[in-house]
Formats: sequence, C-alpha cells, structure tokens
Amino acid sequence: MADAAQARRGAGRLLSPVPRFDAVVLDLDGTLFDHRGASRAAVDDWVRASGLAPAPHLHAAWHDAEDRHHRAWRDGLVSHEEHRRRRLREFLPLLGRPVGDDAALDLEFHEEYLARYRLHWSGFDDVEDALSAVAAAGLRLALLTNGVPEQQHAKLAALGLAGRVGPVLTAGELGLAKPRAEVFHAACAAVGADPARTLHVGDDHPVDVVGARAAGLRAVHLDRHGEGPVGEPERIASLRELAALLR
Repeated sequence: MADAAQARRGAGRLLSPVPRFDAVVLDLDGTLFDHRGASRAAVDDWVRASGLAPAPHLHAAWHDAEDRHHRAWRDGLVSHEEHRRRRLREFLPLLGRPVGDDAALDLEFHEEYLARYRLHWSGFDDVEDALSAVAAAGLRLALLTNGVPEQQHAKLAALGLAGRVGPVLTAGELGLAKPRAEVFHAACAAVGADPARTLHVGDDHPVDVVGARAAGLRAVHLDRHGEGPVGEPERIASLRELAALLR
C-alpha cells in the first residue's frame, strides 16, 4: 500500500507544457482546509462521548455516508439538511443511539457532530506557499467550494483566510455544485478570466479535475494522500509544488 502511494506521488509532476494562466481557482475542503482530519477527530470525540472506543469501521461508515449523501445534495436530489439527516440515520445505530424525527436529527447533528467538528478546524501548512505563489505570478484568485456559505466562510475566517482568496463562490449560493460546468464558469467570470486560461486546483479528482477540464479549464490534482487515479499526469502532492507550475 505504501509503495503504491509512493508511486502515485512520484508521478506528481505536470508532464505537459503549462500555458500562461490569468487566474487560479482553489477548492477549500481537502485543499486549504483539513476536512478529513477535523471530521475524523470529531467522530472520535463523538464515539467516546457515546461510551465506545474509536474504531476504523466507524470512521469508514461516517466517511461513506458523508460521501454518498453529500453527492445526493450536490446533484440536487435532497436538501442540505436532509443529506445530514440521512447520514445520521445510518450512523447513529452504530453508536447505539436512537434515531429521532427530523428536528431531533437536526439538533443531534449540530450538538453532537458539528460542534466537535468546529473544535478541530485547521488548515494545511502549505496554504501560505500557494497564496504566495499566486501573488508572485500576478494571477487573479478565486475560491470555489461545494458547501453552504455560512460554514465555508466560517472556515476561511478560522483559518485566517477571509478576504485573502478573492471572490468566494459556494454551491449553496449558486444553486449548483461542482462538477457542473456552470459553477466553474461562474468562478472564471468572477475574476474576469477565460476558462482556457484558468487553473483549477482541488483534491477531489472526479469533481475538481475531471469536472474542471470538461468545463474548459486546466486542472491539477492535489493528491495529498497518494490515492488519486494511476495515470493522472497533472498531479501535485503539496501546494508547495504550485509555484513551479505557475512560473
């Protein structure tokens, strides 16, 4: 497993020529903000508060429920509140906790998970390098995230990034989410850049890379954990590598 991850990281270089960019669009969760770490720590705290010991199968169950139901919200199939309730309906029985009505689930999510999640918010230590690289290259900057505005702006504030990443576009405000081409185009329009001269950087390969390219942008995969698809040439393992791509 380690060898496979290392092999992927070893492929983390742009193999094709980089055109002159006018703008960079950054993702938030998993790119600037350590969502995985905060979520995992919050689940561990929640599990302990329920009288159980943290375990890999509980991490996996929460991550799987989050991924599936967040995708349903992203695709416009359920509301943001309902996607959270669906996650709890699957997870609470694993903790031996009752599954209440919608109001009870909303309260449970906020008090038992979200409050703990907020306690563990942190950014990655390569974020400042990325912002410096964009500034040094004289490029316009925007942030595009598949989240709701209140929470995503709160994350930026907690990380000291409020007002430092250019226009902030959220799926909750746009009414559409990545990988829809319209949201990538909205980010380009927000900074007055042609999609063909805009680089999108994100950690979710199908959403941030495949989606951006389908919308006409250039995209690089931020593959922090060496889990990206084999054969993806435009890959970086850290935002510190962004400077070399923009020079």
